[in-house]
Amino acid sequence: MNTKSMAMLTSINGSDHSQLNSLQKSLLNDFQKDLPLSPTPYADIAMQLGVTEAEVLETLQELQKHQIIGRVGPVFQPHRIGTSTLAAMIVPKERLQSVADYLSSLPEINHNYEREHHINLWFVITATSEAHLQAVLNEIAQNTGIKVMSLPILENYHLDFSFDLKWRNE
Repeated sequence: MNTKSMAMLTSINGSDHSQLNSLQKSLLNDFQKDLPLSPTPYADIAMQLGVTEAEVLETLQELQKHQIIGRVGPVFQPHRIGTSTLAAMIVPKERLQSVADYLSSLPEINHNYEREHHINLWFVITATSEAHLQAVLNEIAQNTGIKVMSLPILENYHLDFSFDLKWRNE
């Protein structure tokens, strides 16, 4: 694993980004991947951008608070550390938001999203072991009263979802 193999930012929402400042834009565009693999990744980013570590952390918190980004953290190759699965549920429309919010509160859930299909809520679970993964799947089913379908990886593909953000009015 090279020292810059981790993604940093995921889930940029579709809101108007015309009010973003240059630091926010740099963090969103330049650090979608290649989070420095060091004891002080945010200090390393700050040094690259000519700002303080506190400014980087505050800016990322603001971007999360305003739901411009959903998560800041590593993305590891599947099954290199622990285990994971794609999961899906059939959630009644009136419960969709509350179930999605519940999933988002669990530390094992990377992200979740709605699909326009009768199987309408999809998410990725990562866990330290297969037993831990099964416990989380069971907990979700028990706490929601909805069956959870586990769809483990059969063949691994690498998809790079980073892209150059084209900021309007620049």
